[in-house]
Amino acid sequence: MSVTGVVKRPTPIKTIGILGGMSDKATIEYYKFINAKINAQYGGWEIGETLIQGCNFGNIEYYVRNNAWDEAREYLETKAKLAEAGGADILVCVSNTMHKVLDRLPQILSIPFIHITTPTAEAIKAAGLNKVALLGTKPVMQADYIKAEYAKYGIEIVVPSEVQQKEVDRIIFDELVKGKILDDSRQYYINTSLALAAEQGAQAIILGCTEIFLLIGQADLPSLPVFNTTELHVDAAVKLATT
Repeated sequence: MSVTGVVKRPTPIKTIGILGGMSDKATIEYYKFINAKINAQYGGWEIGETLIQGCNFGNIEYYVRNNAWDEAREYLETKAKLAEAGGADILVCVSNTMHKVLDRLPQILSIPFIHITTPTAEAIKAAGLNKVALLGTKPVMQADYIKAEYAKYGIEIVVPSEVQQKEVDRIIFDELVKGKILDDSRQYYINTSLALAAEQGAQAIILGCTEIFLLIGQADLPSLPVFNTTELHVDAAVKLATT
């Protein structure tokens, strides 16, 4: 602020690039979280500087269902480059699942790319935990790419049974990405989480899909710490954008 009391404009906030559309519901929540957190920090009418590079979720669903990961990589790398060219200073991708094909972004972009697992792993370690259950799409629960990221922090990941994975995945694709929030599905996620704690020794639950927090949260699992990858990812982006 100047000696006359006039705030210097524009407010020096970096532009957060949002690689979105995976799904549009998650993208909306990222945008809302970013603006709310920046407004809480700065007050007044301040919100974030953002650039949304949207993807067609129909393409994403096709790539995932058909294991077309090479096509997905080419598609998303192109979108990431467009976000950088459009003026993004930082980039986040709103999908845990699609981080499978984003491993080359640190090499092909000149702006920081915040991996979705990093802030969640840091929060888990800060809580003193080392064995955590992961809920997400089937590619997230079955493959090694997300588990390997958590393993860098000494965190062991456990996942639901094959039958449970199928239903957890179905609820994401058939309900959550379409904005359907059903009580029966909430109870299924709660029961699955409690079983992971009782049967596999999970000390906490990672909401490893960016729509899951719309269905369940800490209030639904009072006996287990819940780590919401969506909000933790946004926290990291806002911190970098405002420093």
